[in-house]
Amino acid sequence: MSAELPATPAQAKWLSEVQPLPVLILSSVALLIIGVVMISSASMDIAAATMDNSYHYVIRQLVFAVLGCVLALVAVNVPIAWWERSGWLLLGVGLLVLVLVLTPLGRTVNGSTRWIPFGLFNVQVSEVAKLCLIAYLAGYVVRRRDELLNTWAGFLKPLAVLGVASALLVIQPDFGATVVLVTAAAGMIFLSGVRLSRFVPLIGILVGLGAVLIVTQPYRLKRVVSYLDPWKDQFDTGYQLTQSLIAFGRGEWSGVGLGNSIQKLFFLPEAHTDFIFAIIAEEFGLLGSLFVLGLFTVLVVTGFVIARRAEKADMPFAACFSYGITLLIGLQAGINMAVSTGLLPTKGLTLPLVSYGGSSLLVSCVLIGILARVEMEKLDKEKQVAEQTGSRRKRRGAV
Repeated sequence: MSAELPATPAQAKWLSEVQPLPVLILSSVALLIIGVVMISSASMDIAAATMDNSYHYVIRQLVFAVLGCVLALVAVNVPIAWWERSGWLLLGVGLLVLVLVLTPLGRTVNGSTRWIPFGLFNVQVSEVAKLCLIAYLAGYVVRRRDELLNTWAGFLKPLAVLGVASALLVIQPDFGATVVLVTAAAGMIFLSGVRLSRFVPLIGILVGLGAVLIVTQPYRLKRVVSYLDPWKDQFDTGYQLTQSLIAFGRGEWSGVGLGNSIQKLFFLPEAHTDFIFAIIAEEFGLLGSLFVLGLFTVLVVTGFVIARRAEKADMPFAACFSYGITLLIGLQAGINMAVSTGLLPTKGLTLPLVSYGGSSLLVSCVLIGILARVEMEKLDKEKQVAEQTGSRRKRRGAV
């Protein structure tokens, strides 16, 4: 990973004493519970109107939450070494699902082909692909670290893989997932020790490609224009954002109360999915919004602490993988909340662990399980080292 920076005695003591595992679990469970409660509030009216069952979405979310907890437990019991050994397999799975969704197997909703139907639910392939590609890239960073740091070829190889995956995501189109994946991967590569100067031409190319994608697709251009001045066309291109901002305005300091949102009554589209943070703000106000933001901050900081502790314990793949996972969660959460507040143009990204959506919730739970596994293996390694040190001291004392 990155070159070792000298830690102050206070920092070293804090890293050695802090126990991130309980914090990781508590913050994740809190967000999961908030998600179920808010979906029950935000979705009942639209579920009654479209599904003839007010509890349709909340029941499904409860099922997904239980399945997510089961998958998290499975992930906790999968050795990190398996993810490292399976890099090429995971790369193949990630690219395969991105290709399959573009075949007749894919399902199109609102003009985007992002899902593959599996009986009672649909799988959003970008969620699976992000996990697979981050795992592969973490393995590449560890295996080819010298090449990655010292040669342009080593730096460009993982970018070529990202380029292929990004092209497949843009075709769907899923621009939001593309941004999250590329940014998380670039952050992970940067944290491995690659010089910042290497990223300058990459950033220029990405900005240019992003501008081309926006200009050449009318709906993306409309989103950017409406983002800059949503009130100019508040009943057309700026409608979703203005309704979200109205929700924030109605919430004021402490909100209108659970279940009392007006915006969820067919005013704010996607109230239980992409814009659930706006409903939280309306029903619980600024204080509730800051509480949710605080939980995500705690979760992300804990993820980075776990990654850093793994790095200090000489577990390079686990550290790199944890950095990538934490960046995935943090970036997606940050972008979703920024979109809801008008800080970024509208993108189809869910709020991890909170928004309605089986694929996002299940993969998010797996990510949390992997972080927990990294910390558990780190603690096991420390225990083994301590036991070996104690045994050597006993033998020396006996002599």
